[in-house]
Amino acid sequence: MAGGSTPLWAGEASWFCCGNSWGPCASAGGGACGTCRSGEPQAAWPNASQACWEITRPDLCGEDIPRRGCGSVLTVRHQCSGASVCVTVTDCGPRTRSFCGEATCCDGVCRSNRVIDLTPAAFAALGSLSSGTLPVLVHE
Repeated sequence: MAGGSTPLWAGEASWFCCGNSWGPCASAGGGACGTCRSGEPQAAWPNASQACWEITRPDLCGEDIPRRGCGSVLTVRHQCSGASVCVTVTDCGPRTRSFCGEATCCDGVCRSNRVIDLTPAAFAALGSLSSGTLPVLVHE
């Protein structure tokens, strides 16, 4: 799996559990695509499908996030540390509309609105799970 370098979006990343128990996660469902696993570098995208869009509604936060469905490959880079991880979209989320205006900052630069959920394995490649959210840039 190779992620790209074309800018796609910027915002906050959070983490979620899916699939078999792993690390801090108990067993959970396989996500919208049926293949989500907490121990793999995977992600949930708020516009993975029309049905997903209706749940997440990033447009209510001023975000017009492009559609990227199951199997899409994205690179997520921590805005301040520069750490990056290549992920595959395997679920729908986060529910952006529930976090409108929420911001995460580092080095005086802030990113707002949750635009991607990462599995614990992917999130840990960028920062500490205990931080809960990270400011990120998403590329394809």
